[in-house]
Amino acid sequence: MIGFFRRKKPQDGPDAAQTRPSTEELAAAFPRAPGEALPADTNPASDRAAEAPVPASAVASLEAAPAASPVTPALPAEDREPADAVPAAAAGKSGWRDRLRRTSAALGLAGLFTRNPRLDDDLLDEIETALLTADVGVPATTAIIENLRKRMKEREFADAQALLKALRTDLIALIAPVAKPLVIDASRKPFVVLTVGVNGVGKTTTIGKLARRFKQDGHSLMLAAGDTFRAAAVAQLQTWGERNGVPVVAQGQDADAASVAFDALQSARSRGFDVLIADTAGRLHTQTGLMNELGKIRRVLGKIDDTAPHEVLMVIDGTTGQNALSQLRQFHAAVGVTGLVVTKLDGTAKGGVVFALAREFGIPIRYAGIGERVEDLRVFDAEAFVDALLPEALGGG
Repeated sequence: MIGFFRRKKPQDGPDAAQTRPSTEELAAAFPRAPGEALPADTNPASDRAAEAPVPASAVASLEAAPAASPVTPALPAEDREPADAVPAAAAGKSGWRDRLRRTSAALGLAGLFTRNPRLDDDLLDEIETALLTADVGVPATTAIIENLRKRMKEREFADAQALLKALRTDLIALIAPVAKPLVIDASRKPFVVLTVGVNGVGKTTTIGKLARRFKQDGHSLMLAAGDTFRAAAVAQLQTWGERNGVPVVAQGQDADAASVAFDALQSARSRGFDVLIADTAGRLHTQTGLMNELGKIRRVLGKIDDTAPHEVLMVIDGTTGQNALSQLRQFHAAVGVTGLVVTKLDGTAKGGVVFALAREFGIPIRYAGIGERVEDLRVFDAEAFVDALLPEALGGG
């Protein structure tokens, strides 16, 4: 039967259409119920209809129809939401555990707990090595270990498991004070968020994800494409704006970033937007000229609203480890950082730097990036973060 329906390809010759079976032949081959039509792809009548001239009225209606919307440009690879990614709603704390496996593996405390080590100085030495390996940093690690050592000598711990539970408590206590979500002050309208950071930390992508979050929270907002230095950065932010239904104020590449921020704030204020998120060019913290430009942007915003920006949000790449400390030190001195977003925590064994940042600076950690999906930009949760790094047997998620 397959051969019966085979139509010749165009290269078979001009009489290819003559090889099509007639309606009568099809009816004989496949009996049908009364009134049942032949499939469109085998019905000769459908071929004749396709070849019939289009009525003039139809042509007129097509010409009057609105033009199709332009195709939204593809997002860079780091901005796309992979179809096989684990949904963000994957059971709360278990979602953190799934995404922070590399840092958890670097700590190696799960294996240490499985071996049920003796409660002695050797155990403390192993924990100290684990913390340093995960980039918790020397000052934070020393403070934690000395506290545990003192309590162990005072015989507070019955066994190694009790000591590890005390470690969990100490780690949470270290970062809980900085786990403060960003709150939009309704009395500041628009509430201006200035984003800063070095090259490649995912700043523009973070802005797009924040825009989605703020919009879902019921805030009206505008974006300012202030990264006028990096090629395609403006187009990337505009794509995020289209994706979220958020307007974007932009000028051309190499335009003055302070001018873009000034125009955006004027526009956002006149149109009554709740939030303005301003992007800036990524720069190395050692580039004095570019760092001074951030101060200029801040001063220009202050000419319209002397309280702006209301939040200076620095995006930090979690894979940079201890180098993040020197970055934050310089940016904080230049522009006064008020909040942090730590990204790429799902792809690093150096996630322990969060503890070092908290101990040295005490600046609120607003969000953590634990995956590529929009929903994976999570409000930073101290308990969820620590529990994802420690053995599940300790009661952590």
